[in-house]
Amino acid sequence: MNHSAATTFRVESWEEDAYDGREGERKLTRARVVRAYEGDLEGEGRTEYLMMYREDGSASFVGHERIVGRLGERSGSFVLQRIGTYTEGVARETLSVVAGSGTAQLLGLVGGGVFESGHAGEYPLTLHYDYE
Repeated sequence: MNHSAATTFRVESWEEDAYDGREGERKLTRARVVRAYEGDLEGEGRTEYLMMYREDGSASFVGHERIVGRLGERSGSFVLQRIGTYTEGVARETLSVVAGSGTAQLLGLVGGGVFESGHAGEYPLTLHYDYE
């Protein structure tokens, strides 16, 4: 990837509801998350996660996030696929730009990154990207 975007984000809202909580089975939830980005990536992201919690409180999750805003000098939107785990208070995610999801000046966007954090107010993130 030829470009890197250093950004920070904060979680504006997190709504999570169980959608399958049968007795004796692992809890399944759906979370709707809104993030505000500032820095080389600036805008708003809206994520839908599907999560599975284990007895020890750890979780595995997948999600898609549409980000609308500016990346470097270009504006538009794109979708990040987010795959991760949550263990011992730390979330770890692999992020990938979904092929063909870029709009406006972000057409052809490709890339991704890795994210790891505990509970904080603002989170740093670096997205490595290019254009096809």
